[in-house]
Amino acid sequence: MTKDKITEAYRAYIACLNGQDWERLHQHVADQVRYNGTAIGLNGYKNMLIEDFRAIPDLSFKIAMLVCDPPVIASRLIFDCTPTGLLFGLPVNGSRVRFEENVFYEYQHGKVSSVWSIIDKSAVAAQL
Repeated sequence: MTKDKITEAYRAYIACLNGQDWERLHQHVADQVRYNGTAIGLNGYKNMLIEDFRAIPDLSFKIAMLVCDPPVIASRLIFDCTPTGLLFGLPVNGSRVRFEENVFYEYQHGKVSSVWSIIDKSAVAAQL
């Protein structure tokens, strides 16, 4: 895939997440997707995202930075949300928090095949 095609595919993937369009997630994510080095498959990935939205009802993925070097795209995502209960083991309990995620995605055959994610959990702790 070209840089433009991966960037376009990634933006469509983020729109799918923000729309919680789980029926179309397979159009963006490979059946055998790996997350932080572990094979979790499409169903595991989908379930992880569903749980994220359950814990954070107003979750929205906002792209702050995007760098593409095919077949990899890297993104800095910004979250400004009000999680319920615990978030990353921290008692957020409905407090508004802002944090960031640095994430790399590898594309194969037009779909996300691997994801490497680092979330700034210390930013959440500092706001509590």
